[in-house]
Amino acid sequence: MRRELAPQVLGALVRRYGVFDACEDAVQEALLSAALQWPEAGVPDNPRGWLVTVASRKLVDQIRSDSARRRREDALALATPQAALLSHAADAASDADRDDSLALLFLCCHPALSPASRIALTLRAVGGLTSAQIAAAFLVPESTMAQRVSRAKQTVKASGTPLAVPEGADLTERLAEVRHVLYLIFNEGYTATGGTDGDGLTVPELSTEAIRLTRMPHRLRPYDNETAGLLALMLLTDARRPARTSPSGEGVPLAEQDRSQWDRRAINEGVDLISRTLPNGQVGPYQLQAAIAAVHDEAEDTETTDWPQILALYELLERFGPNPMDSLNRAVAVAMVHGPAAGLDLIASLETDKCIAHHHRLLATRAHLLELLGEHEAAATSYREAARRTTSIPERRHLSARAHRLKALM
Repeated sequence: MRRELAPQVLGALVRRYGVFDACEDAVQEALLSAALQWPEAGVPDNPRGWLVTVASRKLVDQIRSDSARRRREDALALATPQAALLSHAADAASDADRDDSLALLFLCCHPALSPASRIALTLRAVGGLTSAQIAAAFLVPESTMAQRVSRAKQTVKASGTPLAVPEGADLTERLAEVRHVLYLIFNEGYTATGGTDGDGLTVPELSTEAIRLTRMPHRLRPYDNETAGLLALMLLTDARRPARTSPSGEGVPLAEQDRSQWDRRAINEGVDLISRTLPNGQVGPYQLQAAIAAVHDEAEDTETTDWPQILALYELLERFGPNPMDSLNRAVAVAMVHGPAAGLDLIASLETDKCIAHHHRLLATRAHLLELLGEHEAAATSYREAARRTTSIPERRHLSARAHRLKALM
């Protein structure tokens, strides 16, 4: 509950006082107070109003304690009646009942910020995660993440951008930026390139949060095809998460997953969403990725998967620009339609791409196709090299186990 309320409370404070960085700090302190007090005292009748009131008081205390901000304190005192800050009026005020989460999401994805800063600020301000939690997810020191968040807040403050959802052409342009940030957050949660010390295949909190946040712009523009496609892609992909790891923690490839463990409710929602979206006009990359995910999720197993359709979708996807990971996935589809040798030919062409040439997934895919061809020694070598290069402990275990199994067959 506290995480969902975080952007609503921050939006109320920013709209009322306008100092984004100070308001965000005050909200984090209010959330900490709630974490300490609510388990014993119970959740208040109006938790959002409680947080707005406490954060407002924290804001005043914060400004007062910093002598360098004396002018800001005087301006705030003149602009805001003291009783409005220190009483429980925030519980009933109209500002506290207004949800500015979506406007805050657009503010955190400000064009002046780098993609990394947008992600960090979005997770902190809209997702309600602490700097420590974000740092753990991305495998960086907490101090590094705290500095990144602090710089991002200062940049947003300096921009003078108001807390509001953009309109017209600006909305379309900024919405594309928001989608990209949400996609990156989801990918980090699902593929765990960082993870906690590399010991987790996924970071469920990030992927779950990305889905929750993506529902916001989708509610704003339900007929925006790419936003709907992104939400469908997340639902259809995340639905497989329960089957992605074995009881011992090793990664389980799609072909070997127990599909009865997949989240059918999420699959049904994702399939319905993309089925309604695709016929509505221009098709984009998120819609095509969602359509591919839907074909996988609706198949009973790998053998009954409609691989020609998946291959056709990947070929359409490549028209939007080269993406080495998409090309790698297309190589698997090519192998399933035209044979492993054809897939290996495509992988060979990717080995000159610096973005992916030394990536463990290219090596793992090559190993899989070599295994399908019966070239066990070469496959085992590629599996071992892929295991050496991955930073994910579950993936390393899985790849090493496959290499060991093939070696036993030789």
